[in-house]
Amino acid sequence: MTTTLALGPEWLKPDVIISWLGPWALLGLALIIFAECGLLLGFFLPGDSLLFTAGLFVATGAIGTPLWVVCVLLVVAAFVGNVAGYWIGRKAGPAIFDKPKSRLFKPEHVEKTQGFFDKYGNRAIVMARFVPIVRTFITVMAGVGRMEPKRYFTYSLIGGVAWAAGVTVLGYFLGQFQVVRDNIELMLILIVLISVLPIIVEVIRARRQKPAAGLDPDATVQLPVIRPDDRRH
Repeated sequence: MTTTLALGPEWLKPDVIISWLGPWALLGLALIIFAECGLLLGFFLPGDSLLFTAGLFVATGAIGTPLWVVCVLLVVAAFVGNVAGYWIGRKAGPAIFDKPKSRLFKPEHVEKTQGFFDKYGNRAIVMARFVPIVRTFITVMAGVGRMEPKRYFTYSLIGGVAWAAGVTVLGYFLGQFQVVRDNIELMLILIVLISVLPIIVEVIRARRQKPAAGLDPDATVQLPVIRPDDRRH
């Protein structure tokens, strides 16, 4: 397979990672997906593109494991990662986010995330799976905000199946085409762009739902000043 575009550092390219792992590719993929879904330090890992490339490698025979086995293992890794991230947030969250000088771990981030959950409900849990970086932090935030575990784990599993299995199967079927195999990095960029579409759609929808009163919602409204002499008229 040839590449056409540079996509991040060489060591973070999905095809390089899988090739480097060799016979341990499947186990390595599972650990990477687990880390990205549950450990805060895994936010930089190429989840979407790695899943897509895994499916493509199964299609070309570079990974000899059956597709369904690959999908099951990656779904389990994604789900267990979320479980771990949730309990990390629930147990260690208050200590982590109660640091006024921290630029990343702030209490207001917890409040905003809780508001996100309250606004979009269960679909927020599923949507977050498809957004890079967000899927890493939102699971910890759910634990910090003490979201009801049964609810979170149920929709986390649904999102895990849709994401881990769905993107892998997509890579498998598109990997049947030579044009895809010859332009893998272009396809990976498209996958990343598609993965942020849910957030873009929600932002546009939220803006349209704002009350259209012909005024700037951020503008300060100047009220008339009523003087004592004016009240007699």
